Order: sequence, then C-alpha cells, then structure tokens
Amino acid sequence: MNVAAIQMVSTDTVAENLEMAQKLITEAVSDQAKLVTLPENFPLMGKEDADRLAIVEQFGSGPLQSFLAEQSKQHQIWLLGGTIPLQSHVADKVLAASLLYSPEGVCVAHYDKIHLFDVLVDETNEESYKESNTFEPGNSVTVAETDIGNIGLSVCYDLRFPELYRKMHDNNVQIITAPSAFTATTGEAHWQSLLKTRAIENLCYVIASNQGGTHANGRETWGHSMIIDPWGSILACVDKGPGVAIAAIDLDKQTKLRNMFPTLEHRKL
Repeated sequence: MNVAAIQMVSTDTVAENLEMAQKLITEAVSDQAKLVTLPENFPLMGKEDADRLAIVEQFGSGPLQSFLAEQSKQHQIWLLGGTIPLQSHVADKVLAASLLYSPEGVCVAHYDKIHLFDVLVDETNEESYKESNTFEPGNSVTVAETDIGNIGLSVCYDLRFPELYRKMHDNNVQIITAPSAFTATTGEAHWQSLLKTRAIENLCYVIASNQGGTHANGRETWGHSMIIDPWGSILACVDKGPGVAIAAIDLDKQTKLRNMFPTLEHRKL
C-alpha cells in the first residue's frame, strides 16, 4: 500500500493553501497513495498567531472540513487533515485538531494536539514560541482502527514525548502520523532523530508531513517530510519546498518484524 506525506509552504491566504493542497493531493493519488497526510497548519500560516481565530470552525462543519471531506471522497483515499483550528471551550483560544477522513468523506478520528510549543529556541536571536497563548491543549490519545491499519494521531511537538506513543499501543498502533511545522532551528537539530526514534522504539511506520520554507511572518520551517519504516529506515523524503514523499508500506512485514524482534513484549515499565 502506498502512503504519502505532503509538504507545503503555507501562506497567509487560505485559498492559496487549499489550491496547493488540492494539487499535491492529486499528485499523491496519481502515484496510487491510499493514505495521504497534510502538514500542521496547512490552511494558514499567518503573520500573527491570532490570525487562526478568523478561520476557526466548529467540529463537524465549515469550509476547511468540507474541503477535506470532498478531497477524500473524490479521490477515494484516507486523508489526514494536518491540523485546522477548531472551536475550544476557552475564549480566544482554539484547538489544533488533526482530522482523519475515510474514502467516503467521513471524519472517523479527531485528535487535539496535547503538547503545546512554549519554548525559547535561541536566546541569541530571541527566537521563541508560546502556543498556549492561542491554543487550548487536548487531553486524549487517538488511534483510529481502519481497514488499512491502526493509525495513531500526533502533532509536531508531541514527538518529544515518547509516553504518548507508548499509550497508543493500548490500541495496537501500526502507523504513526505526525503533521508538523517544525522550525528550521529545531528541525535541523532533532527532526530526523525524533522521527526515527519513534519508529524504532514503537516498531511503527511514521508518516511525517512538515511545513518546509519561509512563511509570511518570516518564520522558517525545516521541511524534510518523510516516511520511515519500523526498522528506522527512511523510505521517502522531500527536502524543502512543496512536494510529496511517497512510499509503500507493508503491515504483514511489520507483524513479522514484531514477532522476530519483540521489544514491545519485553517492556517492564
């Protein structure tokens, strides 16, 4: 089964981003992808963090969710909508929601980003981020049981918290998705290492769609969207700019590996 990680350089104009997403989804489908993932914040990388409040939607309705439903149904694919801003219970804050759509255009899984990126990346140039100013954190682990495998949903900064992925094994996770907007600074240092580690320690396929360029607010994201197998091998990668990483995954091969190398059964804690 072919899967695809789409990389974008999202702008501060939603229409432009949806047009680009549609083009890249079509490209992935032309290579027979059955599961396609979009990056974090794919519909908007605004000049200000608060810009996302202008496009917030209630879960179950809105143009962004309609776009995802239409694309999945039109192409008969499983489609992960990176993240979109959904209404939270806190005034002036949103949820960073990752939504999985079936080939029938139905949202079958909904994950709200748990770990928020509140960090000082570089003291010298004062590069810092405070996602908690505009996001409300989620609190639930999500694994979608589908006919193409059990898909665990996570987002970007979540990659630094291995306990999240261990919890996914309560539902026999096979494929981990990690839509991201990793900064160039942290991406160069940690992106590949984190992705390979999550794949190896969980004996999972990892599909990581990243933003990959310079955005309207001057922020630079790392790119290098990739697909990694349970042994830690990189099956496909996009460097910078918009593009599609596509690779074949084999869940029977994964099961055989888990039987031969049963580290998941050897856990003591």
